[in-house]
Amino acid sequence: MKIQSRTLSVLPEYFAVCRLAPDKTIPTWAMPRQASFFAVTQTKDELSLICPQDCIPEDINIIADKGWNCLKLEGPFELDEPGVLASLVMPLAQAGISVFAEATYDTDYLLINNLDKAIKTLENLDHKIIR
Repeated sequence: MKIQSRTLSVLPEYFAVCRLAPDKTIPTWAMPRQASFFAVTQTKDELSLICPQDCIPEDINIIADKGWNCLKLEGPFELDEPGVLASLVMPLAQAGISVFAEATYDTDYLLINNLDKAIKTLENLDHKIIR
């Protein structure tokens, strides 16, 4: 199967993936309107937040993994289109790059831990990266 070339944009902020207890209220600092991206996911086990790391108050004690870059897959594309995420995540994983994926209705976002290596890996597969 031939992989379709995709366009991805590098978002300007550094991001954090945060974990809060499932009974906590979603903090307002985690949903900044001026951010290029943020996400909130709640399960019976946890409340997970992805937000620009600069939004996290310094005086707050939470579990947060900081320093992630974010690539936005330029969409939209069909929800049932197979292999979109796999065509990006698999080569990144094979290159030793950690990926944390988040999806919206129109597109996917990839939080990655090594931006330069990720860009090189994806460009070598004919994907276009907008910085």
